[in-house]
Amino acid sequence: MIEHLVEVWGAELVAAVDPEDYYDFQVNRPQVLGTDEGRVVRWPTTRVFLAKDTPSGRDVILVHGIEPSIRWRHFTADILGLALHEGAQLLVLLGAMLADVPHTRPIPVGLSSEDRDLRSAHEDIEPSTYEGPTGIVGVLADEARQADLPTVSCWAAVPHYAGGPPSPKASLALLGQLEELLDCVIDDSGLADAARAWERGVDELAATDDEVRDYVRQLEESQDAADLPEASGDAIAREFERYLRRRDDGGPLG
Repeated sequence: MIEHLVEVWGAELVAAVDPEDYYDFQVNRPQVLGTDEGRVVRWPTTRVFLAKDTPSGRDVILVHGIEPSIRWRHFTADILGLALHEGAQLLVLLGAMLADVPHTRPIPVGLSSEDRDLRSAHEDIEPSTYEGPTGIVGVLADEARQADLPTVSCWAAVPHYAGGPPSPKASLALLGQLEELLDCVIDDSGLADAARAWERGVDELAATDDEVRDYVRQLEESQDAADLPEASGDAIAREFERYLRRRDDGGPLG
């Protein structure tokens, strides 16, 4: 998802954390890669990109990396310090989780925020009720709240039987939510095609296994029965509005 935004927005690399400070290389090992200049070692790290003049009319800082192994407080201080130094006004956290959902239906995306203004402006955003172990995004959200930086978390529900990364259909669902939050059209070229190819691939996998096929059918029936007619109507209306924005913007319709 972040890699797609870096590409379509032409974002430039502006910073990277020192991997020695935050990563256990026995857990996240460096990779040996062949390049035009010879073989090089690429170390696990978190990189920061800056996208200027995005369709939202604002500059956007994009952070892409893996969860640190140690010193989470220092890590979040580094990331938030950079964001606040650049005058960030909104923090959007994007993630995915495995769930009992069928791959043949739209990927559900849950939005949560502790900021009342954000919840008032976007009816789909709810306060989080989760209690339990958290990851680095949960720590970032809490530190941002303490720094009075409005934050919203977006979590895509990925079918657990097809949860191996990447999941372009989940990325596409997150992109749609980001469009709503930033009130703009984002180029989904390539991502929409990849999402359709991913769904076809899972279809083929399910067709070869009777248990998986039956399980997918049960998930479909359960989700279809749970979806209220008005909820389905709202989803159709939002998708139609998104189509109209893309048409008016002159961008790809997906």
